[in-house]
Formats: sequence, structure tokens, C-alpha cells
Amino acid sequence: MDSLKDKSVILTGAGSGIGRVTAKMLGEMGANVFIVGRRENLLKESVKEIEAAGGKGAYISADLEDGDAAANVAKEAINTFGNIQYLVNNAGHSSKVRAIRYVEKEDWQSVFNVNVEGVYRLSQAIIPNMIEQGEGTIVTISSMAAVTPGLMGGIPYSSAKAAVAAMMTAMRQELREHNIRTCTIYPAEVDTPILDNRPLPPDKTARSTMMMPEDIAEAILLCMRMPQRTIVQDMIVSPTIQRDVSEDMKIAKSLGKK
Repeated sequence: MDSLKDKSVILTGAGSGIGRVTAKMLGEMGANVFIVGRRENLLKESVKEIEAAGGKGAYISADLEDGDAAANVAKEAINTFGNIQYLVNNAGHSSKVRAIRYVEKEDWQSVFNVNVEGVYRLSQAIIPNMIEQGEGTIVTISSMAAVTPGLMGGIPYSSAKAAVAAMMTAMRQELREHNIRTCTIYPAEVDTPILDNRPLPPDKTARSTMMMPEDIAEAILLCMRMPQRTIVQDMIVSPTIQRDVSEDMKIAKSLGKK
């Protein structure tokens, strides 16, 4: 496995959940971690955790629904740490209303802005730096909703996560001649704050069999630490025990109905 010591990483969605855990683990490996999120107070806490773990941390507060703000992240990260070897596109959100009959266009656009537009603009902005170095790795968190689309993930989220997965596959074919890797991770249910926005937020019992943020962080690090000659192209990660989601689906079918 390659060492991440003194390597520089951009990590989005790092204020909580998977991103925050990943940031701390990168700090433990001695990486320089440039984190991105909307809530400045949480980003400051995450930077402290990175540095306490042994890495270097910096942050920018940015709303990745804004494509220009997403592109600017690359510029700020390069100004802070110099060359960037890794980009982890972790930020994302879903809409509460999930059925195609009832979701509003504002919610649809918001989901696509973060999960697709933000990834496109930030990735596009950092690629020239990676080409100049002669190597780079982009890891993007898609979702099992892209593999098995439907009401559980929601129509907007399923569509957006499928789109970003296709983007990563196309980028891989375009950029591999430059020694740039793109890796897509497809997690199923993970116990993170994004679940609180579901039509039926899962209770303690439902969450007990889910994956934890640490599990996905380990998958991200595997993609990053593989020898540069090797790409982990796609990785599906799911809980061992599958829970009953029939009630979740029932509620999702009608939420938003006028």
C-alpha cells in the first residue's frame, strides 16, 4: 500500500459523517487534508481532529450547489498545500420527497447541483494540476441507489448518483493515459446524518445493522492507497444484514402528494 504521509487531499463533505471520519483517518496517516463543507464551525472542529491525529488541516466553507464555488475549491487547495494528489468527492444530499410524481423542480435541481454539477466543476478544476504532476486519484462516493434505483433512495438522488458514476467511468477512460485514476464507491445504508432527511428517519433498531462511517472511510482509503499502477474502479459496500424497508417504501410513495 502507498503511504499518504505528506500527500495532499481535497475532501468534500467533511464536517460530519463519512467525510469527518475520513478526514481524521487521513490525519492519522500524516496527510495534508483540505476539507470542504458548508458549516464553518464543524469544519474548524474537523481541522483540529486532523492536526491532533498528526496531519495538516485547512478548510474552506463553500456551498457545492454553486458550480463556481466548487471550482474555486481547487484553486484555494493548491494555494494552501501546493500540488494535490487526491480528490475525494464525498459531499451529497437527497430530497425528502422521493416520488417522481411529487418532487418539486427546486429539490430535483438542488440534488443534481451538489451530486453532479459540484463534482464535475471541482474535478475539472483539479485535473490540470494532476496532469502536470503525472499522477492523481479521484474517489467519488456514489450510492447503491445508482445500482438499484427507486423510491428507497429517491428518484432525484438515484438519478444523480447514476449520473456521477457514469461521469467517473468516462473520466477514467479519458485520463488513465495521464496516470490519473477514478474510483467510484457505491455504499448502501450508512448511519450518518443524511438519514434524518428521509421520509421515515430510521430509529435505533433500524440503524443497528447499518454500516458506520468508518466502514466507508476504510473503503476510500483502500482506493487511495492502492499502488498507482492499480485502479479500484468500482466498489459496492453494503450491510451484511438486510433490514425490512417495506414501511420506508410505503411512506416514500405518497410523501409530497397534494
